[in-house]
Amino acid sequence: MQDLIWTLVAFVLTLMVFSYLFGDNFLFRIASYIFVGVSAGYVAVVVFYQVLLPRLILPLMQGGFVERALVIIPLVMAALLLTKISPHFAGLGKFPMAYLVGVGAAVAIGGAVFGTLLGQISGAASPFNLTKADASAGRMLEGALVLVGTVGTLAYFQFTASSRAAQPARRSPVVEGLSLAGQVFIGITLGAVFAGVYSAALTALLDRLQFLLTVIAQFISG
Repeated sequence: MQDLIWTLVAFVLTLMVFSYLFGDNFLFRIASYIFVGVSAGYVAVVVFYQVLLPRLILPLMQGGFVERALVIIPLVMAALLLTKISPHFAGLGKFPMAYLVGVGAAVAIGGAVFGTLLGQISGAASPFNLTKADASAGRMLEGALVLVGTVGTLAYFQFTASSRAAQPARRSPVVEGLSLAGQVFIGITLGAVFAGVYSAALTALLDRLQFLLTVIAQFISG
């Protein structure tokens, strides 16, 4: 019985979402509000049980002196952050905001350098390592394409400021050639990304249509 109820709920919500094909309407907005509300509730529950409860509430209630002292610091900063709600006490929230922005910038820069830039450099140089067992002419050609694509993309986003305001900035012919090659690789990448997104959306659409047809067939046969 419970499975039947949830199947009906999913069936109705799917039809409400598909009603957007006839334009923005009340049913589609209701389905959107339900989706946003459920997502927000799920995130709140996950944050409470995986962050607040084990890292704030339990150490504050059951931890030792050192743990309680360390927990008080983020607790005070969170309280100061809540002062941003009031325009009279908003200045007290500048310190935790600055801390959050600094930590976020450090994490973003560290991830970009160690996770993307160094990884891209290592990946571009790896096919040219002739000491590996799988070194071959095909891997060398693949590495050359990756290297040209990487350097060309970087050259495409390289901007030069002119020393004289009256003269437009000019780049060398080598940089211009690499920039054109970078445009080709960027176009191929964006096309592949679009094809992946379109395929995922089409797969989800076919899955929902199959679900609707299956439910309708079950009701007709039952």
